[in-house]
Amino acid sequence: QVQLVETVGGWVQPGGSLRLSCAASGSIFAIYVMGWYRQAPGKQRELVATITSGGSTDYADSVKGRFTISRDYGKNTMYLQMVDLKPEDTAVYYCNGNIFSRDTGYRKDYWGQGTQVTVSS
Repeated sequence: QVQLVETVGGWVQPGGSLRLSCAASGSIFAIYVMGWYRQAPGKQRELVATITSGGSTDYADSVKGRFTISRDYGKNTMYLQMVDLKPEDTAVYYCNGNIFSRDTGYRKDYWGQGTQVTVSS
């Protein structure tokens, strides 16, 4: 069984920084694209950033220059470094991984449980 577990987010003042991590564990054969998504109250879930198995990254326009996505391939862990946080970044953040499971014999998307990030003064 494959699991994605995120660290706890938290509260931060505008302009502050926070780092999220997401660890994949279980019967993993390979991890392909991983990404961070977020969902604010009353809004649809949106893509924040993605990173491929080769290290290529992509960001939503709203976070470019402020957020950095990275991976530790040896630890099957993904990170999201967030700086200059704004109130509009407040949301539940979810990690996602496209993973080939040894148990199932095929690849599919897995999701973390979500972690709350609140930016306010």
